[in-house]
Amino acid sequence: MPAVSHQIALKRSNGSACWWLLAPLERQDLLAYVLLFPSLLFLGVFVGYPFLFGVWLSLSNKLVGHEGSFVGLANFLANWESSIFRQTVRNTLLYTVIATILRLVFGMALALLMNCHFRLKNIARAALLLPWIVPTALSTLAWIWIFDDRYGIVNWLIVHWGIAKRGPIWLGDPTLAMMAIIAVNVWRGIPFFGITILAALQSVPEELYEAAAIDGADRLRRFRHVTLPSIMPVVVIVLLLNVIWTFSDFQVVHVLTRGGPANSTHVFSTLAYQVGMGAGRIGVGASIALSMFPVLAVVVLVVLIRMGRRD
Repeated sequence: MPAVSHQIALKRSNGSACWWLLAPLERQDLLAYVLLFPSLLFLGVFVGYPFLFGVWLSLSNKLVGHEGSFVGLANFLANWESSIFRQTVRNTLLYTVIATILRLVFGMALALLMNCHFRLKNIARAALLLPWIVPTALSTLAWIWIFDDRYGIVNWLIVHWGIAKRGPIWLGDPTLAMMAIIAVNVWRGIPFFGITILAALQSVPEELYEAAAIDGADRLRRFRHVTLPSIMPVVVIVLLLNVIWTFSDFQVVHVLTRGGPANSTHVFSTLAYQVGMGAGRIGVGASIALSMFPVLAVVVLVVLIRMGRRD
């Protein structure tokens, strides 16, 4: 700031006609808005405008190739009367809740394991990121082969170990198909939980563990009273991001089951794609996609309020 002020004073002293261009930089509040303007412009163009346009589409009866007219909340009301949409709501909630819990449990366990000292620790940590690094569509294609009822390795192991004479049709049964997409989602999301929680674990001061050990606390109590409170802010943020990503997940479900069999694995994103892009009903598809927004907004708001109270 002193350098900027000096330059402005120099411009004024030299009688330059362009000194007023630098004059706003003398005020820090105006300088802050100037520096924020590119980011705000980016968010407005690539986030705000598409969102508002999606809201408009959800309130219209637009079809592919035809101009739509304003219909208000008719699309949302029609969605709730659809049994497929109600099943999609149940599927999305079930998919998000179970996948989030499993990711947290396995991610926490993996982070605790990676936080221990053992040989080749760095290589193990690098290998941990592989499910997260591999493109989702590519890795999900591999899972299609893994769950294949004739040539998949899962059914081969079931038959080879004598568990059953023939393995189940994983992607052809509604319950098993839901289990399959949850398993793939958990497998892909564990590295993010593990690495993030591991970083939080390494930031916990050793003095806290030493003090707890002197007070007679065993490992379980140290984890409960020292580790968890220390890493809880990071865990909350990770859970928030995970809920948002899982709730709006598209690639895993679309590639693995395409919402089948019999719409039993449809989530908001895949149903919106099928209706909006497949059937050409852009307005209805936008209303289905936008139906997830109130839930995510409430989740984000609750988490932010609790974090604010904690701070």
